[in-house]
Amino acid sequence: MKGVIFNLLEEVVVTAHGSAAWDNLLDAAGVDGVYTSLGSYDDDEMMALVGAAGRALSLSDDEVLRWFGHRAIPKMVERWPDYFTAHQRSVPFLRSLNSVIHPEVRKLYAGAYCPHFDFTSPPDGSLLIGYRSPRHLCGLAHGFILGVGDHYGEALTVRHLECMHDGDPRCLVEVSAA
Repeated sequence: MKGVIFNLLEEVVVTAHGSAAWDNLLDAAGVDGVYTSLGSYDDDEMMALVGAAGRALSLSDDEVLRWFGHRAIPKMVERWPDYFTAHQRSVPFLRSLNSVIHPEVRKLYAGAYCPHFDFTSPPDGSLLIGYRSPRHLCGLAHGFILGVGDHYGEALTVRHLECMHDGDPRCLVEVSAA
């Protein structure tokens, strides 16, 4: 996993709970916490941080990832505003992940592995998003979607219809206006 994700996690934790909380989280996870944005780090290190946060807060890993993703979007807007200003609403932004955002991520962060999404628009106005990644971080994707909704002033509801954690070949989420 690229260091920029660890940097975002640190920023979110420090903003919400202070520097001491980040230091305590590093200690509890047994990691040193030195992450450069362009560096690559073992996925297990992220999951150690997520697990330590979950134990401290009595939350599941999925809940911690959702919390992180939701709160990371404002930090992403600060770092990469052009990705967000190119759209006026959540759905067009989300639909740009494979075609615009992730190719740019791969340019900026050599060796970055990005998940793949597919999109379907049912007649009811919702958006179905298929998520495929060997990391199985659908909780993080869920949080990102909620954060994107907040950024564009849209209250979104995310409902999991299929999940890799339940043995499905992909995660399928339904995104709709609340």
